[in-house]
Amino acid sequence: MYKSLHNKTMDANWILQLVISEKYRFQRHLSLIAFCILVLYYSPADYVEPFETYNRLVIFFEIILLAYGNMYFFVPKFLFRNKYLSYGLFLLSGMVLSYYVHEVFADSFEGDLLPNEDDNISFFTFSFMTLVLIVASAAVKFFQRWISDTRLIHDLELANANGELEQLKNQINPHFLFNMLNNANVLIEDDPKKASQVLVKLSDLLRYQLYDSSREKVLLTSEIHFLEDFLNLEKVRRDNFNFLISKEGELSGVQVPPLLFISFVENAVKHNNDSAKLSYLNLYFDVCHDELFFKCVNSKPALKAVNKSGGLGLANIKRRLELLFPSLHDLIIEDNLETYCVTLTLKL
Repeated sequence: MYKSLHNKTMDANWILQLVISEKYRFQRHLSLIAFCILVLYYSPADYVEPFETYNRLVIFFEIILLAYGNMYFFVPKFLFRNKYLSYGLFLLSGMVLSYYVHEVFADSFEGDLLPNEDDNISFFTFSFMTLVLIVASAAVKFFQRWISDTRLIHDLELANANGELEQLKNQINPHFLFNMLNNANVLIEDDPKKASQVLVKLSDLLRYQLYDSSREKVLLTSEIHFLEDFLNLEKVRRDNFNFLISKEGELSGVQVPPLLFISFVENAVKHNNDSAKLSYLNLYFDVCHDELFFKCVNSKPALKAVNKSGGLGLANIKRRLELLFPSLHDLIIEDNLETYCVTLTLKL
């Protein structure tokens, strides 16, 4: 079933490319000319030979001139520039001129060359056929322009989204670095040995951010290891802090965007600092049936600290999720009396 659907998609893309791509321009023109020749060749004869051949040649060149003149001159020059009156005058003049060219050619034949008098085509019938030809050729140009505009809009949206993602990642990195340098600064006077450990671990974290976070995706196991280093760093700084990372399912080989979970963890660490009792943070990762389940639970201090930071990290990760997993993620945040819980489900 998948193979059949894939083949249908490939066929549709090939047809679309045939209609709009510059690569197939020659094939398009050749197909149009061949189609016109076949229609004229198999149409009933109006005259005896060789006058019937002359008649069909005149009709053929009228069709080609009207179609190509409309597609490459009148539609771009008038219709695309909203000059509807000028384009309407072209339609009228094209129908009248084509009809009289046909009539002048027909009058040059002897009367008995027509099978019967009723075979003379009326102005309204001829004008209708000419109008259909002009509308059809204009529709081709409108379709090509619509596809081109759609692609341009898509490319611009993709460029804007990629630019916004990079900006959000750049906001995360300095924010994280600022927090950790402050931690090291506090420890320098109180415990230089711990401060040295913090700086060594911080260098490992920055190495991950500089090299791995520049990629589009990283291994989930690498991301978890990064979070573990971060939490170990926090444990060095705080004696009354514990953490647990639980992993279930087939995590090996799974790839995710870099720095996807650090904002949740940073936020949890920042708001569970409690000098009166032991604070904790638990992380859960589970991969099952192409679905990643992530849960971050942290304790809350008895006395809540005043937060004036504006929640930059969480705002960034919510926006990143909207850009990276539109309609493919489910984020639930529960702010309970004693715990703060973030649950994220991703369709991989």
